[in-house]
Amino acid sequence: MIIDYKLIYPSGTATANLINSFHTPQGAKLAKKQVKALGKFLSFSFMWGFFQWFFRAEDSCGFASFPTFGLEAYKNRFYFDFSASYVGIGMICPYIVNISLLIGAILSWGILWPLIGTKKGDWYSAKLEPSSLHGLQGYKVFIAIAMILGDGLYNFFKVMSITTSSFLQKLHEKDTNIIPVVNQLSPTNPSLSYDDHRRTELFLKDQIPTWAAVGCYIAIAAISIATLPHIFPQLKWYYVLVVYIFAPVLAFCNAYGAGLTDWSLASTYGKLAIFTIGAWAGASHGGVLAGLAACGVMLSIVQTAADLMGDFKTGYLTLASPRSMFVSQVIGTAMGCVIAPCVFWLFYKAFDGIGTLGSEYPAPYAIIYRNTAILGVEGFSSLPRNCLTLCYVFFAGAILINLVRDVVGKKVATCIPIPAAAAKMARLIPLPMAMAIPFYIGPYFAIDMCVGSLILFVWQKTNQAKADAFAPAVASGLICGDGIWTLPQSVLALAKVNPPICMKFLSRKMNMKVDEFLS
Repeated sequence: MIIDYKLIYPSGTATANLINSFHTPQGAKLAKKQVKALGKFLSFSFMWGFFQWFFRAEDSCGFASFPTFGLEAYKNRFYFDFSASYVGIGMICPYIVNISLLIGAILSWGILWPLIGTKKGDWYSAKLEPSSLHGLQGYKVFIAIAMILGDGLYNFFKVMSITTSSFLQKLHEKDTNIIPVVNQLSPTNPSLSYDDHRRTELFLKDQIPTWAAVGCYIAIAAISIATLPHIFPQLKWYYVLVVYIFAPVLAFCNAYGAGLTDWSLASTYGKLAIFTIGAWAGASHGGVLAGLAACGVMLSIVQTAADLMGDFKTGYLTLASPRSMFVSQVIGTAMGCVIAPCVFWLFYKAFDGIGTLGSEYPAPYAIIYRNTAILGVEGFSSLPRNCLTLCYVFFAGAILINLVRDVVGKKVATCIPIPAAAAKMARLIPLPMAMAIPFYIGPYFAIDMCVGSLILFVWQKTNQAKADAFAPAVASGLICGDGIWTLPQSVLALAKVNPPICMKFLSRKMNMKVDEFLS
């Protein structure tokens, strides 16, 4: 994939170029300034998180519940929650991602949910709890799932078609190592540069033997088959065996597709495992849990394949030993087996209601995956009235939007006499996957991320060179500082040290009633 097919792996290549740039006099000087900027904004973000903590005695208190656009908008989750992390993420994410999030938030929480809310008592029972999937919550979850599945399936077939055609063409053209999307020389070509000859020589010298790779995979499969059914009794040993038999083919497709397009479709392959294993097990035999556990196994294999190949591409371009990189990955994975459960335990004990709507950590994708499993096992009988029709509409809409993006992007120059304007229009078409995320969570994080995009946009307009050089460092500092504050916050929560103040916002009439009651 890396040497013969010359796959790009855009993220891995970008990382390698960044690392290589540090090892020049100008790059080293810039890197020092970037680290200084990162440290400055990390400190600011950490202290901002510490300051906010004093005002959050309850879940609905503090700056995170600031009704920026008014109390009525706040009820529909339209507010800026002063999250340094989301602002930093917004600075890193492309503009189209943040705009897509905002469009999805307006479409769902600004239009769709208020309209469906007027059908309370008609389309669904008025006596249901807000969290019931048979009420408004069901529309939020399943319409979001429909859009995610539509987007995922479209991109799955798109990447698979690109992968298959490129792979078949490669097999056809045995005399050349060029694939349609990359126009680079083969390493066997005598006109290859000295740098590429050197990279290829070092990369091949430290290969991992095939027997070791196959043997370790079989050993890990045997361990999983023996242990996973004891952790998840609903996941029978033969389910795990089937996943491990088919996973290498899907992992290859995902790694190849990621090399061509930089898209990892691991979540789509995971949902395939959810539906297949869940339906196989059936509702009466714990199909939901079996499907989710099988999804975890499939995700671990398929995602790791794409990630590791991207890292190998970085190693190839930076003259790093692939064997050393692989050993580092193994050590990191082994550490993760201990650290990840400890971190989860820390969060689970320190913060109430993890994974529930309205909590500090709602874990929205957990809800989506679980309800995907329920849908795969129980079918559509549990959906509220007209929910399935709306799911069909948004599923088809996600496919249509993707199709328009691709068709306009490719053929607009021949169809419209003003290609530049048309190309700009194509770039403004939103991403369905990004639009679907706020359907369940709410608009607040999309607003934060758009603020990050606005900061970056103004910065680039005023000083393009400085923004390009320091924006990633500033954004990383904002994200890391907020993340690091979570650790002492968790320790304080475990020690039963609670914030002393609840900063809450009331309407004028409600405030008068509170004053009357207190007096």
